[in-house]
Amino acid sequence: MRGVSSLEEARELLREFPVVDGHNDLPWALRQQVRYDLDARDIACRQNAHLHTDIPRLREGGVGAQYWSVYVRSDLPDAVPATLEQIDCVRQLIARHPADLRPALTAADMEAARAEGRIASLMGAEGGHSIANSLATLRGLYALGVRYLTLTHNHNVAWADSATDEPGVGGLSAFGREVVREMNREGMLVDLSHVAATTMRDALDTTAAPVIFSHSSARAVCDHPRNIPDDVLERLPANGGVAMVTFVPKFVLQAAVDWTARADENMHAHGFHHLDTTPEAMKVHRAFEEGNPRPPATVSTVADHLDHMREVAGIDHLGIGGDYDGTAFTPDGLNDVSGYPNLIAELLDRGWSRADLAKLTWRNAVRVLGAAEDVARGLRAARGPSNATIESLDG
Repeated sequence: MRGVSSLEEARELLREFPVVDGHNDLPWALRQQVRYDLDARDIACRQNAHLHTDIPRLREGGVGAQYWSVYVRSDLPDAVPATLEQIDCVRQLIARHPADLRPALTAADMEAARAEGRIASLMGAEGGHSIANSLATLRGLYALGVRYLTLTHNHNVAWADSATDEPGVGGLSAFGREVVREMNREGMLVDLSHVAATTMRDALDTTAAPVIFSHSSARAVCDHPRNIPDDVLERLPANGGVAMVTFVPKFVLQAAVDWTARADENMHAHGFHHLDTTPEAMKVHRAFEEGNPRPPATVSTVADHLDHMREVAGIDHLGIGGDYDGTAFTPDGLNDVSGYPNLIAELLDRGWSRADLAKLTWRNAVRVLGAAEDVARGLRAARGPSNATIESLDG
C-alpha cells in the first residue's frame, strides 16, 4: 500500500508540474463505441464502465496536457478522411468542454493552459498511412493542428518499417527521409514509437530536430520489439529527444508478452481485431482472462522501466505516454487516467527528486515541442516546402 505522505507529495507536485501524456486513444474509442456520439459518452461525467478517460479522472490524475491520438487503423481503405474525422472529434471535445480543455499548438500554448488551470489539448497522428505518401497531406495535417506523426503503426508503410512487421525498406527509404525533413520544416515532432529499430536509427541520422517516442518503454527491461533498444536511448541526449514510457502490460512485463499473444489469437478466433475495445470485444477478453489469469503488471513494473531509461538516456529525456483507451489491459494502480499520482509516488519512494519529476511530467515534453518549433523557424527561412513524391525518390 502506497504511503499516504508519498501520494500527498505526488499530488502536490502534479498541481505545479502536471503530466504531459504523449498518447491517449480516446478519439478512436469514441469512434468504435458510439461513432462520435459525444452525448452517449459525455466525458464531463465519469465513464468508468466504458473508457479509461474522462475529465473528472484527468483532473484526479493531475494531467495538464494531453496529446490526443488521431489514430486510424492501417488497414482502412480511406485512412486520410478517417484521420480527418478523428481530428474533428478532438475539436468537438475541446469545443464542448472549454472550461477544462484548451486547444494547444505550441509550447507557449501548453504553458498558457497550465497557468489557466486547463488541460492543453494537442493532437498526434499515429501511422504514416495517414498521409497517403503525400507531403502536401502531411502539411495539411499540421495546419489542422497535428503536432506529431508516428511514422508507422503496426504495419510497414511504403517508406518506413514497423517494429511489428517484416522488414520492407530496411528502415527509412529516401522518401521516408524526406518525410522526416519535411516534418522538421513544419515543426511536427517525429514520433518513433511503433517503428523498427532500423527506422529509429535512420530517423535519428536524418532529423534536424529532437524526436519523441510518444508511448514506448525499454527493450532491455521487457524484450518486445515495440520498446526502445539501449543504443537508441543512448542517442537521445545528442538529439535532445524524449522517450515517453508507456503502461501497456505486454510492453512492460515480460511475462505478459506470451499471454497477450494467446489473448490476441483468441480475439481473432472470435472475429475481433485484437485492438478492439468495444463492449462486445471486451466480453471476449474477459472470458479469456477468467480461464487464463493475466500476469499482472504494476506501478512498480513501469517504474523499473523509468529507472533504466533514466540511467541510459538521462533525466532530461524522459516523459509519460500511457496509451489509455488504446489497450484492453492496464497495470494495477494505473487502471485509468486517474492513476498518475501512484506512479509519481512510487518514484518518490525510489528517491527521485522533485526536480527530476518535474522534468518527467512537464518540462521535458514542453521543451521538446518548443525545440521543434525553433528548428522549423530556421528551416522555413532557408527553404520552401518539398513537393517530392515517393515515385521520384523511391522509384
